[in-house]
Amino acid sequence: MATTVQVLPKPKAYDDTFWKPITLWLTTTDHKLIGIMYMVTGLLSFIIGGIFALIIRLQLAQPNLSVVDHETYNQLISAHGVTMIFFFVTIFLTGIANYMVPIMIGARDMAFPRVNLLGFWLIPVSILLYYGGFFTGGALNAGWTGYAPLTEKAYQGHSLGVDFWALSIIVWAISGIMASTNFLTTIVALRAPGMKLTRLPLFVWAQISTSILLLIVGAPLAAAMILVEFDRQLGTQFFTTQGRPVLYQHLFWFFGHPEVYIMILPGFGMISEIIPVFARKPIFGYISMVAALFGIVFLSMTVWAHHMFTVGMNTWVEGFFMLMTMLIAVPTGIKFFNWIATAWWGSIEFTVPMKFVFGFLATFLIGGITGIYLASVPVDTQLHQSYYVVAHLHYVLFGGSVFTIFAGLYYWFPKITGRMLNRTLGEWNFWTLFVGFNGTFLIMHTLGLEGMPRRIATYANPAWAANNAIITVSSFLIAFSVLLFFINIIRSWYGGEIAGNDPWKGNTLEWATTSPPPPYNFAKVPPVRSFMPLRDLREAGEDPYEPAPVPAQV
Repeated sequence: MATTVQVLPKPKAYDDTFWKPITLWLTTTDHKLIGIMYMVTGLLSFIIGGIFALIIRLQLAQPNLSVVDHETYNQLISAHGVTMIFFFVTIFLTGIANYMVPIMIGARDMAFPRVNLLGFWLIPVSILLYYGGFFTGGALNAGWTGYAPLTEKAYQGHSLGVDFWALSIIVWAISGIMASTNFLTTIVALRAPGMKLTRLPLFVWAQISTSILLLIVGAPLAAAMILVEFDRQLGTQFFTTQGRPVLYQHLFWFFGHPEVYIMILPGFGMISEIIPVFARKPIFGYISMVAALFGIVFLSMTVWAHHMFTVGMNTWVEGFFMLMTMLIAVPTGIKFFNWIATAWWGSIEFTVPMKFVFGFLATFLIGGITGIYLASVPVDTQLHQSYYVVAHLHYVLFGGSVFTIFAGLYYWFPKITGRMLNRTLGEWNFWTLFVGFNGTFLIMHTLGLEGMPRRIATYANPAWAANNAIITVSSFLIAFSVLLFFINIIRSWYGGEIAGNDPWKGNTLEWATTSPPPPYNFAKVPPVRSFMPLRDLREAGEDPYEPAPVPAQV
């Protein structure tokens, strides 16, 4: 009997992804498309949060201005924090991990594709819930932390802004817990043959530590929001002035300080991937880098009350948290020295991603040093309500998150789209961002030391006017830098230089497939012999792009 063999057509790559029907984006379970949707959502939130920041800076440019009234200012300052922390940085980093982690470990997709899709679609729900407050009598006006009892009905009346905020954060936490579970399961269960734990890329290790952290601290955050709603809707007394307002601070900051590292650890992972590629050297101290990640995870859950040194805790409690806060500099310092040692005597290529890496190292270092000062109880008592804290926060979060996000985007954009970002626009993007950032936040340290209070809609002291004017101008320079970035993204996506599969001569598996990757990621997963499998293949003279036999249907 004759046998008929039908050769199946090769699956089409994602050259025309953005022209596919909208239903594909709504229903896809492909981790790469979901990752792109996370990233686009994060970048849109970045624009919204940035607009809020510019309005705030216009209000503070000179003494006694009335660009917005005080109530609107409080809503804007709250919305800026919520948007940047919950809807931009965390969401964007989840997206880039969604795209890269399965490819970096040689997997076809995430372990739970439908859970992955559901986790993403909870994010627009969370965002819409929060911004719904602006249309229902006023959004949250108690700061992004939502301190009790300012969120209680006695202070808020019948405005629904606080309720929308609390529900939004609950949905956000559920999404984060789902994503974290999915990441951990994927990494444990779906690694390529030969990829032992000691051969995982450091970005994957960073995602493991981030996921563990979010699993631990996400539930207390959701619980705090539920109790806020109980107080407001059921008349309970958890956080009222008759209850325990400080209890809310403990619950919030048990999440809030680890959240700093949830936003920073993925960036650490990206830096650990980028420096070896452009220094042409293996990462220095691979095992110590992994150990430092988990040291940070542990210590980050022992320092939350350093945000509360002014609430009247016992002296020995303050001393404990002061000591633990200083200790967390040790694992971070290990990572810094290892990054420097990796670059030391390397054949460094000063590409745009590498410039953002050095921008991160400079700015985050300043944030870490000012953090050591604020870890001291006497110093923090004096500076707690000043702009010194605002400056420190942004050097840590903007320096530790935004600079690393730009570095990662310039590094992985060729893999995601198959095209290179424009180098000239990238250089302008970096230098305008670096100058604008330091012009905005470095001077805030001086204002803080001079006593300018944060969270206040205006000021009368003319001595602060010049510095505030410089800060406002510099903040618009940041906005110009971000505009250049978006111009670069749009131009390059549709007309950029063709990148090829491995434009940087990378070390990890994502560079062993096409750019952009096909739906199945790999026709054939290359062998993994170390934590730099692609470098191993190049040195052995092997071809990582050898196609697998096409399946036949008999």
